[in-house]
Amino acid sequence: MNNTPELVEVERVQTGVRMEKRLLKVLKAVAELKDLTLGDLLEGIVLHAFEGKSAFSAQTLKEIEQFKDIYGMTLRASDSHHLKERR
Repeated sequence: MNNTPELVEVERVQTGVRMEKRLLKVLKAVAELKDLTLGDLLEGIVLHAFEGKSAFSAQTLKEIEQFKDIYGMTLRASDSHHLKERR
C-alpha cells in the first residue's frame, strides 16, 4: 500500500497581487521556513480557508508570531476590511 498522495496536475498563472509590506515579509519568512515557494504557501492557505480549516499547526503559529514581532506586523484579521494605502 502506497501512502504517498497522488499529485494533482494544475495550471498556474502569473499574477500581480499587491499586498501590505510587513504581511508579505512574514509570508516570505514562513515560506522559507517550510521550504515552499510563496505561491505554494498562498495556495495552501487559501485551500484550507475555503474549507474553514487552519493552514498552520500550533508550532507554526508560534513561529509566525515571532516573524510578526521581527517585522513589526501588528495587523489583525479584524483590520482586513479597513486598510487604506499610504500615499
